[in-house]
Amino acid sequence: MAVERREGNPYNLRYDPIALDRKWQERWESDGLHEAEPDDSRPTWYALTMFPYTSGDLHVGHWYAEAPADAHARYMRMRGYNVLHPMGFDAFGLPAENAAIQRGIHPQTWTLDNVDRMRGQLKTIGAGYDWRREVITCLPEYYKWNQYFFLKMFENGIAYRAMAPVNWCEKDQTTLAREQVMPDGSCERCGTVVYQRDLEQWFFRITDYAEELLDNSKIDWPERINLMQTNWIGRSEGAEISFGLDVPGVDVDELRVFTTRPDTTYGVTFMVLAPEHPLVPALTTDGQRAEVEAYVAQARRLTEIERLAVDKEKTGVPLGTYCINRLNGQKVALWIADYALATYGTGAVMGVPAHDERDFEFANKYGIPIETVIAPEGYDGSPLNEAYIDPGVMVNSGPFTGLSNEDGKAAVAEHLEENGWGGPTVSYRMRDWLVSRQRYWGTPIPIIYCPDCGIVPVPEDQLPVVLPEDAEFLPTGESPLRYHEGFRHAACPQCGNADAERETDTMDTFVDSAWYQFRYTSPDAGTNTAFDPAEMARWAPVDLYTGGAEHAVMHLLYARFFTKALRDLGLLNFDEPFKKLFNQGVILGEDHEKMSKSRGNVVNPDEQTSLLGADAVRAYLMFVGPWDQGGAWSTQGIRGVPRWFNRVWELCEARCRDERAPAPAGIATELTREMHRTIQKATEDIKDFQFNTMIAALMTFTNTLSRIESENPEAARSPEWREAYDNLLLLLAPIAPHLTEELWEMTGKPYSIHQQSWPEYDSALTKSEEITLIVQVDGKLRDRLTVAADIAEDAAREVALASEKIQTALNGADPARVIYVPGRLLNLVTR
Repeated sequence: MAVERREGNPYNLRYDPIALDRKWQERWESDGLHEAEPDDSRPTWYALTMFPYTSGDLHVGHWYAEAPADAHARYMRMRGYNVLHPMGFDAFGLPAENAAIQRGIHPQTWTLDNVDRMRGQLKTIGAGYDWRREVITCLPEYYKWNQYFFLKMFENGIAYRAMAPVNWCEKDQTTLAREQVMPDGSCERCGTVVYQRDLEQWFFRITDYAEELLDNSKIDWPERINLMQTNWIGRSEGAEISFGLDVPGVDVDELRVFTTRPDTTYGVTFMVLAPEHPLVPALTTDGQRAEVEAYVAQARRLTEIERLAVDKEKTGVPLGTYCINRLNGQKVALWIADYALATYGTGAVMGVPAHDERDFEFANKYGIPIETVIAPEGYDGSPLNEAYIDPGVMVNSGPFTGLSNEDGKAAVAEHLEENGWGGPTVSYRMRDWLVSRQRYWGTPIPIIYCPDCGIVPVPEDQLPVVLPEDAEFLPTGESPLRYHEGFRHAACPQCGNADAERETDTMDTFVDSAWYQFRYTSPDAGTNTAFDPAEMARWAPVDLYTGGAEHAVMHLLYARFFTKALRDLGLLNFDEPFKKLFNQGVILGEDHEKMSKSRGNVVNPDEQTSLLGADAVRAYLMFVGPWDQGGAWSTQGIRGVPRWFNRVWELCEARCRDERAPAPAGIATELTREMHRTIQKATEDIKDFQFNTMIAALMTFTNTLSRIESENPEAARSPEWREAYDNLLLLLAPIAPHLTEELWEMTGKPYSIHQQSWPEYDSALTKSEEITLIVQVDGKLRDRLTVAADIAEDAAREVALASEKIQTALNGADPARVIYVPGRLLNLVTR
C-alpha cells in the first residue's frame, strides 16, 4: 500500500486512505468475509440496523446510525459469534410516486436507480454487511409475502374491512394512520392539513393484542420507548354502560358508552356522540337536521388535535332525541360535539358536568342541568361553583348513596353486569391499524369484489398480484390502479363472474417493514416461502436492533404486533421480533441545528470519505459524543482523527523492526498494566455502545506507546511493546476496519484481523498499585494523599492523622467517627 502523500491531502497522511479502502473492500467482498455461515458451530448473533428509505442519497445521519452499529457487529464477530449483519432497502412509499408525477419517471425506475446509488454508498462505509441477503421491499418476490400474510390474517379474522372515518390528505389523495398525522394536524409527508372522511377501509386488529403489547417483560428496550408505546396504547380501566334507546325509526335499542367513572353514572345529564357516529343521522330529528349536518361538516374539517385542544371553546348541537339512564330511569338529551371522537371508546361520551371540567363548561354554556353525585367533605347540598373531581362520598345515587366513590366504581360496575346493562371492561386509546392506502406504489391488497360472491380473497397460487408497469400517473395524485382497466377488472376466483373487480388500494408501507427482519434469514427463499423455518430457528429473533426512537409507535409497535399475529397463525414460535433495542441520537450540523437542505448545513459523507477515507469518518462519528445522545459535526473536530491514525501508522513502522530483548522491568510493567486497562475499558465501552470513551482510551494508549517509543526506541522493539501494539490494532479494528487490516498485514500477521479473537484482560493487572485518597474533615476537602490501592481503613486513618494539613484542620479535636470509601475517600467527622 502506497504511503506517500496523496495530492489534495491536507492532513499529511502517511498512507492513501482511498486506495486502502478500495483494496480491502474488494478483498473482503471477494472472500465473502462478512457472510454469515449457514453451518457453523459458533453461537449466533443477529445484528440489524433499520434499513433506509430509498430517497436517493445517504447523508451523514445514515452513517451515524450504521457505522457504530457495524463496529459492534464486528466486535461480536471477534468475540467468537457467527454474526448475521444484513442490509436492504425500504422501497415502497409516496415519495417515489410523487417523483413519478413530478418528473415523468416510473416509481420503479426511480426507486431501483436510488437503490443502486445507495448500495454503492453503503459499501463505502466498509460495513460488514452480508449483501447476499439484501431485501428490496418493492420487488414482487418480497411483497408476494405481504399478500400471503394478509390472506392468512383475513382467513383468521385479523384483517377486516369496515366503513370508518379516516384521516385524509387531499394533496396525496390517500388515507393516513393516526401515527402519520403530525401534532399540528398536518400530513407528515407533505404538510397538507388532514381532515376526516368516511371510506371503506382495510384494518388489522392490533387492538386484540393490546394487553400483550403492554407486556415488555420479554424485551430489553429503552424505558422511554416502552413508555411511549404504553401511552400510545392508552389502557383505561372502567365500565361499559348501556343507555336505553326508544326512538321511532331507529332499530337499535341501546347506546353503549365507556367510562372510567361508573361511580358518576347517576349524574349523567346529557350524552355526546361524535359527529362521525353512525347513529347520528337516524337519531337526529327533522327540526335539528340542518343544524346537525352543518356542524358535522364543520367538525370534519378539524384535526383530531384541534378538536381535543384544552383551550378550544366547547361547542355542540342537540339531536332532538333522548336516551334513558337505566340506573335512575331519567331521560338524557343526545348531543353531538367535536370533542367526542369516533376512534375512542364507543364514539359516545356520557356528560357528567358536576364531576368533569369539560362537561361542566359545556353544561353551563348550554343550560344543561348539573347533578352532584360525589360530595366533597362538608358538602351542604348547594350547587357547585366548579366541577368536583376529587374523591368523595356518593350522594343522589340510589342504593349506592353513602359509599366512597372509589368503592362505588366497582359496586356500580357489578350492578350493571348483574342486570345486563354493561359491566367492568378495559378500553384502549390505540385503534386498529388502518392499512389501506389509495396509492399505486405499494403492495396490492389481494382481494377481489364479486357482484355475486362479495369479498373474495385471491387464491394463494395466484400470488403475487403484481403492480402493472404501464400505469398512468395523474397530476391529481389519485392512484392509477383505479383507472387501469387491465388491473382493475378480474374474473371472480370462485364463480368466474367477469364483472368482478380487484381492490385498488395498496397496503400501508409499514407492512413491508413489519417482518423484513425475518426475510433476511433466508436469502434463498425466493418466491417459495417467506422464510425458511430452519434458518429462522438458527437466527431469529433479532438479538440487537438499532435505529431511531422516532419509530416507537409506528414501525416498532407494528413489528411487535406482526410477530405476535404470525405466531398465532402458526408461522412463528416466538413472541417478539427484537430482543434488545438501542436508539442512537441525532448528528447535528456545525451550527448545532438539525441538518436540512434549507439550512445549508447538510454534511455529505461522500465528500468526507473521498478526502479522509471511510475509517476517519467512522471514527469521528463515534467520537463526537455518546451514541444515544448525538452531537454536532465539526470540520475542525474531525481533523484530530487523521492525526491519530498517522501516529498509529508510524508506530507500525516501529513495530515492523526486528524484535530485540525484553523491555526494562519498569517499562514492561507499565506496558502490561496499561494494555490490560485499555482492553478492559474498550471491552466494557463497546459492549455498552460507549464508543466515544472507548476511542478516547485507545488514543491515550496510542500516546503511551508513542511516548515509550520516543523515550526508549529499543523498548519499542521488545516483545512487550509489540504485544501492546498488536492489541491496539485488535481493539481499533471494529472502529477503523480498513486501516487496521492494512497494518495487521504489514506486521506479518495472518489475514484477516477481523477473524482474530478479541483481546482478553486480566482484572488483576488492571488495578492501580497506588491511588490518590481524598481526605475530608467534617465533609470538607483538606488533603490528598498517595496511598496503596488496597489500603485498609485503619491504615488510611493513621496516614491521614499523620498529615500536617489534617492536624491543622482538626485543631486538636479527635474524630468522633470515620467514614471510609475504599479506594476513594476518608472523612473524619468531629461532630
